Formats: sequence, C-alpha cells, structure tokens
Amino acid sequence: MKKDFNVIIEKDEDGFFIASVPELRGCHTQAKSLDELMIRIREAIQLCIEVQKIKTQKLDFIGVQRVSVR
Repeated sequence: MKKDFNVIIEKDEDGFFIASVPELRGCHTQAKSLDELMIRIREAIQLCIEVQKIKTQKLDFIGVQRVSVR
C-alpha cells in the first residue's frame, strides 16, 4: 500500500542536506547530496513505520514560514 509523506529538507552550515518527516516522530536523516538524501529518507520512513507500528496521522501540508526572533 502506497503512503505519501511530507518531507522537510534543510541544508546545514557544513553543506549537508537534512530531511525530516513531521508525521513520524524521530524520522530524519542527512546526506551530502539530494539524490542520496531521497534514498536515505525513504529507508528511514520504512524503518520508522516498522518500529513504531502505529497508524500515521495524516497531516495536510499548509506551507513553510521562516520566523525571526531576537
């Protein structure tokens, strides 16, 4: 059964791409390239689903907002 997940991708100061899945607690990975990141996040999602053995809560993607604080 196919499941779709929203993946947040960021780039850190060392140039690594970081991916996280808000719908799955603790589901994240990193890689030096976007191609490798996509392979790794698919693997991470599969592992998180197996380990957590929970039904995922469907979250509707609204958007991303950058917020500045002092």
